[in-house]
Amino acid sequence: MNQFQLPGCLIIEEGACECLNEILADCVPGIEEKRVMIVTEEALMPIMKSYLGEMQRDLPQSDLYLIDENSFAEAMELAKQMCMSDVEVVIGVGGGRVLDVAKYAGFVAKIPYICVPTTLSNDSLASPVAVLGTEGDARKTLKCAIPAAIVVDVDVVMGAPLSQLQSGIGDTISKYTALYDWKLDAAYRKERVDDFSYLISDMALSSLCYNEEKSLKSKEFIKILTQSLVLGGLAMEIAGNSRPCSGSEHLFCHSLEENYKEIQISHGMAVALGSLVSCRLQGRDAGKLEAVLKAYHMDMDPMNWGITKEIFTDAWMRAADTRKDRHTVLNEVELTAEMLGGIYEELRK
Repeated sequence: MNQFQLPGCLIIEEGACECLNEILADCVPGIEEKRVMIVTEEALMPIMKSYLGEMQRDLPQSDLYLIDENSFAEAMELAKQMCMSDVEVVIGVGGGRVLDVAKYAGFVAKIPYICVPTTLSNDSLASPVAVLGTEGDARKTLKCAIPAAIVVDVDVVMGAPLSQLQSGIGDTISKYTALYDWKLDAAYRKERVDDFSYLISDMALSSLCYNEEKSLKSKEFIKILTQSLVLGGLAMEIAGNSRPCSGSEHLFCHSLEENYKEIQISHGMAVALGSLVSCRLQGRDAGKLEAVLKAYHMDMDPMNWGITKEIFTDAWMRAADTRKDRHTVLNEVELTAEMLGGIYEELRK
């Protein structure tokens, strides 16, 4: 059985950043006496400066580190500085790029990592992986530890761009096809899926799909989306891999990222688009997903994202090669340009 850890603290509250030091003291006893590294980026300083200033005043042994890029090199440099300075706790404040750097650096330095997201664009805030840049535009998914604590200020997240919240929705609904692919993989390898992990991932999907709040800028929706993304991360931690949240739809996303770097589409939107296609390849009705995407005004016309029929077809034809160790529906159907072209035209209607 896979050994796993769970966050010791999960706070999802309005105004959480206004009492962040009190929350941190509860999550990490004695933190005010520990050496702390607070990680963020320059772009967030106008929004978070006052909160960070108060945090540093109450944490006299804290330093502020501004990342330049979400790369492996940056994470290792941060880990090196923390080790050399005997830092005992690292706090990531920001979006996915900041959180992944802080998370992996904390893992390398073997110290607790506290996650304070300012947006909800994907389920990495609670996941046991970090996606970091390597050479050029290449990115690698690296295993690490999940946060010791997660603190979400609903008011701060409500200020995030709608596109980032839609990306978080996309990453959540992709579990619909990811879970199906996981079962295909288990049957292929004559193994069983982890029932508890499967249940949690399915709960993350259902809590978003079947909630009645459709306004992205409502506090209730922010809480629901946060819970769904956290559950997805915990499902991966319990399973010991990303299978509960990542299937053929993610392979399509990886294929776009690796082969068509000029396409400007967020991770969440790409996997949502991928799920609509994977659903068809799996022989399932995509109506459920389409209804959710429509309710949140998410544009699934690939042409509007600069994805031509040729790019779309080629990305799918090359998707399975991005993770050859993964068995998905792509290993069980024969993809043809004609089939994919037909799906592309359906998506454009």
